[in-house]
Amino acid sequence: MGFTEKQEAMVKDSWEIMKKNIPQLSLRFFSLILEIAPAAKNMFSFLKDSNEIPQNNPKLKAHAVKVFKMTCESAIQLREKGEVVVGETTLKYLGSVHLQKGVIDPHFEVVKEALLRTVKEAMGEKWSEEMKEAWGEAYDQLAAAIKAEMHAEAAAA
Repeated sequence: MGFTEKQEAMVKDSWEIMKKNIPQLSLRFFSLILEIAPAAKNMFSFLKDSNEIPQNNPKLKAHAVKVFKMTCESAIQLREKGEVVVGETTLKYLGSVHLQKGVIDPHFEVVKEALLRTVKEAMGEKWSEEMKEAWGEAYDQLAAAIKAEMHAEAAAA
């Protein structure tokens, strides 16, 4: 069936609402990642040497914004192009960084769960099963593009 216009609209509309509260949402997002998988802390250079999530960590906020924004952009691309098309240099960089950090497929599921829970909390009454599916599909397509690049780089090494 593909990614529908309605799904794209849900992701875009909810992203517009969430953008207004990125500092709080980014902290919540990373708190959830670490709640689900505490060992993940060591994979993020900006969290590695701290005992708690720094409330005013600009790198943490920047990283969370990138994840939310790329997932939203993935939704738009899914609708327009039928697939996620990340700029080649960006995709190579993402694949390389994730490979260097030792990211494996189950890690993507942790991030997906944290992302969906963050969006659900942010959206409150507006959250629905349809919205969950829309964000989930957008994230899955982005994750698949990054994983493909990771596998290509690993095979080339």
